Amino acid sequence: MKSFLEISQLGKIYDTPKGPAVIVENFDLRIRKGEFISLIGHSGCGKSTVLSMVAGLTEISAGAIVLSGKEVTGAGPDRGVVFQAPCLLPWLTAFENVMLGVDQVYYTADREERQQIAEYYLTVVGLGDALHKKPAELSQGMRQRCGIARAFALSPKMLLLDEPFGMLDSLTRVELQQVLIDLWQKDQKTALMVTHDVDEALFLSDRIVMMTSGPAATVGEIVEVKFPRPRSRKQLLEDPEYYRLREELIGFLEERSHHRPTRPPSPPSTPEVKPPAKHSPLKRFLSALTAV
Repeated sequence: MKSFLEISQLGKIYDTPKGPAVIVENFDLRIRKGEFISLIGHSGCGKSTVLSMVAGLTEISAGAIVLSGKEVTGAGPDRGVVFQAPCLLPWLTAFENVMLGVDQVYYTADREERQQIAEYYLTVVGLGDALHKKPAELSQGMRQRCGIARAFALSPKMLLLDEPFGMLDSLTRVELQQVLIDLWQKDQKTALMVTHDVDEALFLSDRIVMMTSGPAATVGEIVEVKFPRPRSRKQLLEDPEYYRLREELIGFLEERSHHRPTRPPSPPSTPEVKPPAKHSPLKRFLSALTAV
């Protein structure tokens, strides 16, 4: 099957007072349309950097990213981003925060239709009674529900999730994982999620990509998760395969993550492209608002 997202020989280098710091190097990944992929690895290995480059919020230093046949050179509403902190504008209500993106994406629709889209997704994530509350009036979990609603309301080609439940307590985390997967299963948008949580990755994913430890982190191993969908936690916990996969993931993180893969580099699937144009911090911030 043709890849929907192609990441080819991706690299990121930062200049530091001690010289260039290679964060990510020769990162190759192909994602099929409708797949849910999780990216795991030790803290600081570059997981969020990869996600940010796919989102167009961080400039790439090498390689190329192609989404649905088009090179990624900046942020855009074709990628819905959910961050660990939902990044809501504090002076706007939950409804107004979602409408901010909806107005830009559905600018040809009339006002009533745009409002219906925002209300629908806020209601689906459980915020039907909190549409007109501002972020300060919402719990952390409710703010993250708003962030999820905002991402889905844009009807993006792809979802990018950067540890979306990392700041939540265990109970709220489990609840929002279910909210996310219920929404995702409606049209199975292609999704790439960064997480530290092995159990979360197993519950949500079709494949789990394990990154090697930095510096110069890359793809280490990839695990197929073949549990049928829709999934229930009870069924997973009763399946011996769940524990085998869990041990494989933990084994990589504890024992093999510092080993560089020995496979030959993948041949480039796209012609060499010019580096993306540099954007000012202000322009990147404004682009991020439309991306989320």
